[in-house]
Parts: sequence; structure tokens; C-alpha cells
Amino acid sequence: MDIQSEKLELIKMLLETNDKSIIEAVKDILKAEKKEAWEKLTPEQQEEINIVIQKENRGDIVDF
Repeated sequence: MDIQSEKLELIKMLLETNDKSIIEAVKDILKAEKKEAWEKLTPEQQEEINIVIQKENRGDIVDF
């Protein structure tokens, strides 16, 4: 199964569950992964990303 199919299967499973602890566990895993990726960046890379985010929030960046 390719990655897109895996993602869709995971989404389906999340939509079908009413178990809040499962949803929170998945959120925690994804947040931890995002935090780890951010921490692997150099301070310079983090600053560049923050600058781009600020520019986008002000509307200074136009997507094509």
C-alpha cells in the first residue's frame, strides 16, 4: 500500500472512532514529530522560516 492510501486509511479510522484517548494519542505523536523536526534545524534555519511565516501573515508573499 502506498503512503497516500495509508494516510486515507488512517483518516478513515480516525473518523470512525469516538475514543478521545486514541485521537489525543495520535495528536501527541504528530506534535512530537513536528517538534523534533523543528529542533533539528539550525537557529538560522528556524529564523528564516519564522521570517517567511511573518511575511505570509502580513500578505507580503504571493503564491502562484
